[in-house]
Amino acid sequence: MSLAPRLDLRQSQSLVMTPQLQQAIKLLALSNLELEGVIAEELEKNPLLAAGGDDGEPQQAELPSEDAGDGEPLSADRLIETGNAQADAPLDVDYDAETFHHDSASDTGSGAGGALGMDGLSGAGPEDGPDMDALAGEAPSLRDHLLTQAGEVLDGPALIIAAQIIDAIDEAGYLEQPLAELADALTVDIADVERVLAIVQGFDPTGVGARNLGECLALQAKEADRYDPCMAVMLAHLDMLAKGQLAQLRRMCNVDEEDFADMIRELRTYDPKPGLRFGGERAAPVSPDIFIAKTRGGWSIELNNATLPRLLLDRRYYGELAAGAQDKSGKAWLADCLASANWLIKALDQRARTIVKVATEIVKQQEAFFVQGVAHLKPLTLRTVADAIGMHESTVSRVTSNKYLSCERGLFELKYFFTSGVTGGDGEGVSAEAVKSHIAKLIADEGRDVLSDDKLVEILNARGFDIARRTVAKYREAIGLGSSVQRRRQKALS
Repeated sequence: MSLAPRLDLRQSQSLVMTPQLQQAIKLLALSNLELEGVIAEELEKNPLLAAGGDDGEPQQAELPSEDAGDGEPLSADRLIETGNAQADAPLDVDYDAETFHHDSASDTGSGAGGALGMDGLSGAGPEDGPDMDALAGEAPSLRDHLLTQAGEVLDGPALIIAAQIIDAIDEAGYLEQPLAELADALTVDIADVERVLAIVQGFDPTGVGARNLGECLALQAKEADRYDPCMAVMLAHLDMLAKGQLAQLRRMCNVDEEDFADMIRELRTYDPKPGLRFGGERAAPVSPDIFIAKTRGGWSIELNNATLPRLLLDRRYYGELAAGAQDKSGKAWLADCLASANWLIKALDQRARTIVKVATEIVKQQEAFFVQGVAHLKPLTLRTVADAIGMHESTVSRVTSNKYLSCERGLFELKYFFTSGVTGGDGEGVSAEAVKSHIAKLIADEGRDVLSDDKLVEILNARGFDIARRTVAKYREAIGLGSSVQRRRQKALS
């Protein structure tokens, strides 16, 4: 075997993705805010792009034909397949480093659309009024709220101790760190820490700074002037109350049934986690990406592009720049700007078409849900939709991740319609969400006669659902419903 250096020619095949092709893929999964950010960046760095209005100025770019050769518009997959590696400046992909976002929702920026049935699409969304939520000031955090109160009543070393105590309070309002550790960290006597803690426990919200649930409720009972020896006994034995040992606990409290019931009603008015009313982030409103409506001719499927600008090519400005005196590098830069603008507009248009195509197939597959409700939701997989529309499964996954659909039944994430299922009475699959809705309704209507999991299985089997007891328990827990023992205990307490 020769170890001498030599030159060899090898022919091999490899997948090469250009920056433009990578951009087209990533646009599929961008959220509404992320897509606005991308468009804003492109508008800033590309002088040929402009956010167009309804007056037709500036003129839209004349895009290359999107036909795949058979009259059909290019899908996202075909868009990638037909990329010109030489013209688009190929870039080898590092598959270990390459990541695609799957955690977003997006409104489209083009007027692309499609319809299922006899209806056409309209890309125009409703006019939005002023966002009053955006005008609301940021809510103060629990720490800031407590430090403000501490600064009003304490100073010097006591204020330092209070600040240390407040820093050790969790978001629910409970003091997590032992007082001995706080005293050691501040090199002060534990009695001083206890004295300051008593002051902090008098701050708003009532119950903050407690070290356990019993102390939290006791602080609120004292505030309401309901902390008597009987209430103290009950708060010291909350575990018995949770277990439903009411008769034994009533005897320990030494009260009659009427007083005991009144004590329980009083406890129900207290807040077990007083700190949670502060510092919570405002829930961002979800903007639907697709509107679904039933019409006489079928289903109308519309994109919500009201929040995104219409991206157009300013051909007038391009003509002015092209007519001016330019050197070789200037002409190359202008050609790059034109190609980049054309590609971005084309990618945004293809993104809109892909979203509509996926949504249209979801409506086809889950039409019973839109007509009759969640009880008629069918099992559906990404592969089923991908095969039906001729796209790759990963493309469908990107399109459906955190994008929302609005219909007369409410607002749903597109992923909601992809669920596993169980066998129904007619031999066809039934969605897990449909089974959960049946379980929730049965438990909601059970009244005083609490249904066990075995009884739920018996009822569901009689309705044609082939389901096991462990599956019922899993679905029940998934929708946040307790076991029959827990529900029976709650009914006894109520």
